[in-house]
Amino acid sequence: MSLAPLHGMSSPDAVRRAAQAFVAMAGREAWQRRIAQLNEQIRAQRIAGRIARERHALELGLDRLAAAEPASPTAAERAVAALAAEAVAVRRHLSPAGRRRFDERLAEALSGDGTLVPLFHLVRTAARHRQAGFEVRFSGFEDGTSHDLLLTREGREAEVVCAVFSADEGRWVHRPDWFALVDRINPDLQAWLAAHPGRYLLKVTLPEGLDSARNLAAVQARIGALLAEERKADYSETAILRLDPLLVAQAEAGHRALIERLKAQFGEETHFAVAAGEGSLVVLAARASRPNEIATVLQRRLAELPSRLSATRPGILAVFIEDTEPAEWRALRERLELEAAARNFLTAREARAVIAVSCVSRFELLGQGEPLAAKAGELRFRNPSHPKAKDAALLPAVESRV
Repeated sequence: MSLAPLHGMSSPDAVRRAAQAFVAMAGREAWQRRIAQLNEQIRAQRIAGRIARERHALELGLDRLAAAEPASPTAAERAVAALAAEAVAVRRHLSPAGRRRFDERLAEALSGDGTLVPLFHLVRTAARHRQAGFEVRFSGFEDGTSHDLLLTREGREAEVVCAVFSADEGRWVHRPDWFALVDRINPDLQAWLAAHPGRYLLKVTLPEGLDSARNLAAVQARIGALLAEERKADYSETAILRLDPLLVAQAEAGHRALIERLKAQFGEETHFAVAAGEGSLVVLAARASRPNEIATVLQRRLAELPSRLSATRPGILAVFIEDTEPAEWRALRERLELEAAARNFLTAREARAVIAVSCVSRFELLGQGEPLAAKAGELRFRNPSHPKAKDAALLPAVESRV
C-alpha cells in the first residue's frame, strides 16, 4: 500500500481530489445528510455550537475541500486530505470482509455522536508504522480481532490497540457544559451591559466544578441573581463570583488578544467567554477549585485497554486524547503528567503484555509543529520490564519519544 498520500499532498488539486474521493467512499447522499445535520446543530446553539464545530472539524473541513479547490492549502488542510486519501487506499486494499467492517466503522463515525477522529487516528497510526519499516495488517477489519493492527518486522510481531478518549473526562468544568451555561446566561449579560456600559471581568470559581446534570442550573441562577441585584460578589457552595472592571491594558486589547492575556494570567485550566454589545463587554473566566485530572483519566483508560490484546504478542496502546486546548496540551507534556501516568500504568500487573504506550492529540493529527504538537509526532513510552523491550526489530515502534 502506497504512502504517497501522507507525504505528497501539496497541490490544491490533489487536496480537493482526496477530499472528493473520501466523500464518494462515504456515499454522497449519506455525506450530505451528515453535513446538513452538523450545520443545523451548530446553528441551533449560539455559543455551544462552537463545540460541535470543533468536534466535527474533520468532516466540515473535508466538505469544504471537496466543494472548492483551496487556493493555498494550509498545513492542517493538507494533513486532513492526506489522511482521507490514506483511508480510501486502506479500504481499497481490504478483503470483502474487511471492507464490510471498515464501512461499518465509517458509518458509525458519520452518525449520532460519532466523529472521524477514531478512524483517522487508526489510519495515521498504521501509516506511521509502515513508514518505520513494519508490514501492517488491519487485523481488526480483516479478522475481526479486538486489537486493531498487527505489525510485522524481521520475523517479530506486535499488536496495536487504537483508542480515543476526551480530555473533558478529566476536567471539573466540562467544555460543553461551560458553553451551554454561557448560552443560557447571555440574555442576562446583554441586558445588564445595556444598563451598565463599560468593560468588566466576571470571575467564576466553581468549588465542585460544572456539570449539566448536577449544578449548571444552580450556577446560572447565582449569576443571574448577582446581575439582577447589582452586586459585585457572591459566595456560595455552588459558585464564588466576583465582578470587577477590566484593567485598562486588558480593556484596550482586541477580543482575541484579551483572551490570550487573560489565559496567561489565569492558567490553561480556565474557561473564557465574552459577551459584548455597543462597545461594552463582560469577560467570563471560570475554573474549578481543584486541578484537572486528565493524566489520571489517561492512566485509568490505559488500564482498560490490555483486555483487547491477545497476550501472545507484545502489545502497543496508541491513545488519542481528544478535546485538548493548545496551552493545556503543551502544559501536560512539559509537566510530564502524561509521561508519569503512562509509566505508572506500565508498572501495573495489567500492563505485562504491553511493550509501549503512545499519546497524540489533534495537533499531531493535523500536522502541527512544535510547540503545539509533540516532537516526532507523538509521545511514546517503552515498558522497560517487557521481555522484548530491547528487541531491535521492534525498536522503531516502541522506543521512547518525549
